[in-house]
Amino acid sequence: MISPDYPHIVLSFIYRGVRIEVDRGELDGKSTYAVWVDYDTGCAMAVPYAHSKIEAIRKAKKWVDKRFGF
Repeated sequence: MISPDYPHIVLSFIYRGVRIEVDRGELDGKSTYAVWVDYDTGCAMAVPYAHSKIEAIRKAKKWVDKRFGF
């Protein structure tokens, strides 16, 4: 039986009224990052993959700005 891969949230903050949660994982021995965005009507994986935490946050903010018209 395969063990589930639970999220490892390393950073969570509010940006423009939505919660951004940065998840850290590992691929081939290197850290990878993904970002979930929680908002009033649901949640979405805004960034499925990034090489660094800074890149993940930058992409997530861009996703929020585009999605919510900022």
